[in-house]
Amino acid sequence: GNWVGSAGLGFALNRGNTDTTNLNVTFDATHDAKTKDLWRFQGLYLRGETQGEVSVDRLFLQGRYERTITTRAFVFGETQYLRDEFKEIDYLVATSGGVGYRVIASDAVTFSVDGGAGVSWEKNPGLDVDTSGVITAGDQFAWKVSPTATITQRAAALWVADDFGDALYTFSAGLTTSVLKRVELKIELLNAYKTRPPNDLVQKNDVAFLTAVVFKF
Repeated sequence: GNWVGSAGLGFALNRGNTDTTNLNVTFDATHDAKTKDLWRFQGLYLRGETQGEVSVDRLFLQGRYERTITTRAFVFGETQYLRDEFKEIDYLVATSGGVGYRVIASDAVTFSVDGGAGVSWEKNPGLDVDTSGVITAGDQFAWKVSPTATITQRAAALWVADDFGDALYTFSAGLTTSVLKRVELKIELLNAYKTRPPNDLVQKNDVAFLTAVVFKF
């Protein structure tokens, strides 16, 4: 009991002068026993083809544990996994822990910030695994603007501890609106920026705009 979550599926198809196919799959699950402990799991898969050639192939997974220590303060531990063919990341695994603070915690608006430290392992094609200490920071925001609509925003930064010029920044902003009791429509903007890709042929910035039907459970 006490598990809530959702699974989303989005698909876009264009045929004509340019043939494009885009698929996105998302899920999230949260276990909140209404005590001091909270578990949250998230996942995102993106795949796109243009003119029959794969143009996007990204998988992101995250697991996070939070324990409340005061009314607003909490400690956390989390592990992230990223695979992105077009950023030439075979895998990036980062595990970290730290502290956070709930700046706003009302029924309509929640906003929290956190920071921590940990270790990352990154594997790029043809290169050895790079193990680094990392510093993390992030925020999460949600605003229930009406009984059926919610605006969300998240941002996260992952810096290599001994070289802050080597970093991965991610940002998302979305709008979810209910159409049925357990069915929602979601639009979301995702931005991922890596300051130092494995080589000069890899672009630093990736932006994706997603639309999906979301099923709540």
